[in-house]
Amino acid sequence: MLLEVRDVHVEYGPVRAVSGVDVSVDHGEVVSVIGANGAGKTSLLCSILGLSPMTRGSITFDGADMSAWSAPRRVRSGVALVPEGRQILISLTVEENLLMGAHHRTDRQGIAEDLAWIYRRFPNLLARRNYLGAVLSGGEQQMLAIGRAIMARPKLMLLDEPSLGLSPLFVDEVFNIVSELNARDISILLIEQNTHLALECSNRSYVLTLGKIVKSGPSKELACLDDLFGTYLTNAQGPGENRPAGVGGAVPFN
Repeated sequence: MLLEVRDVHVEYGPVRAVSGVDVSVDHGEVVSVIGANGAGKTSLLCSILGLSPMTRGSITFDGADMSAWSAPRRVRSGVALVPEGRQILISLTVEENLLMGAHHRTDRQGIAEDLAWIYRRFPNLLARRNYLGAVLSGGEQQMLAIGRAIMARPKLMLLDEPSLGLSPLFVDEVFNIVSELNARDISILLIEQNTHLALECSNRSYVLTLGKIVKSGPSKELACLDDLFGTYLTNAQGPGENRPAGVGGAVPFN
């Protein structure tokens, strides 16, 4: 097993964001965590990367207990995060943002190869390589955030709401990219409110409600549950639903 999260608790003062969660991701898997707003999904990802300290539990990655590791050490070990809202550095150029993802690497040839692959896959980024991040569209910024994570050469990529604020056309493109990354031997842990697409692109899924896992299993089986939306995902997105274009200033990525 590549990632094993066991009995993890995350608290912010009196607020229990995550309560006794168990999640696992095997080598080569795409695993999704779905749930309504406020379910604790982002807190779970942040605990895996070491950005939100656990009050209890353990996290094992590639056979090593990394529960007490710093976030930079977790990144160096092969975990990369594409955060909600993209969080690119708008005062840096596209290429400078991408190279930030490789700041811990010393293999110059490998860095150059990864950068070339990203520019081939995302030609808009190549055309804007010397532009500041601030001038990119929402879709281009999401590609930049994903490219930055690729530059870290991760074994496991954590994707937090990658479809947030994007047009329906670009949402489909994001999920195509998830499949491509997985084909490049990158395991994926996906946090997503577009439940239909999350279940469609993942091998297994967990349903998180009020900080607790209430359902888990093969994604195809969960997608067939009659009570999945009405009972557990009351303010999450159901099949066929996408956030409207323009949220957060996003436009289609051409």
